[in-house]
Amino acid sequence: LSELEALMERMKRLQEDKEDEEASQEEMATRFEKEKKESLLVISGGICAFPYFAVLFTAFDDEIVSTDVSRYIEDPGFGYKDFARRGEDHLPTFRAQDYTWENHGFSLVNRLYSDIGHLLDEKFRMVYNLTYNTMATHEDVDTTTLRRALFNYVHCMYGIRYDDYDYGEVNQLLERSLKVYIKTVTCYPERTTKRMYDSYWRQFKHSEKVHVNLLLMEARMQAELLYALRAITRHLT
Repeated sequence: LSELEALMERMKRLQEDKEDEEASQEEMATRFEKEKKESLLVISGGICAFPYFAVLFTAFDDEIVSTDVSRYIEDPGFGYKDFARRGEDHLPTFRAQDYTWENHGFSLVNRLYSDIGHLLDEKFRMVYNLTYNTMATHEDVDTTTLRRALFNYVHCMYGIRYDDYDYGEVNQLLERSLKVYIKTVTCYPERTTKRMYDSYWRQFKHSEKVHVNLLLMEARMQAELLYALRAITRHLT
């Protein structure tokens, strides 16, 4: 099977398995912990000071591009760090059910800055729900499972867990090269190269791969907002 056909076959099998039997809460928690620990090993090092601008302006060369954004920031050393040290047995987990964007973050943002919550929520929903119902040359394809895996994997890298999501889907739908690409774009965008971009989903259209980038950056932004807004909520209460 080609890469595309294999991915579609896995999506179909996941849907059938879900209809036949759902994993227990204990199994899903175990799969999340495994995926969370493995995400720490995907890539290391690097600075990610301005993720959106770096993604927009990084040239797609075969060599890693050195993006100088230091003149735009007060602390050039500011950048992404893994949420936990490698080798730790008990990694911190942010349970999304305890503090969600829909039920908590949205209303707090609107209190702090009038109407900004509506604009952010519209942006998150638009990017998450965007689809042509296609996968490369295939039409009338429900891509919901794949889009959710991409979004939730970014949150998993930040230690955010959804109790109702089976993280076994992430491991089955996102191959290693795609996980490397996801973490690079999300955390170290100035290191993104054309070789990495070309290494996954070779049969997909560029528009579909651009949508992947949009999903990754919106997922990261929401993850950062959840941590920040939860801290503000705790301070206010």
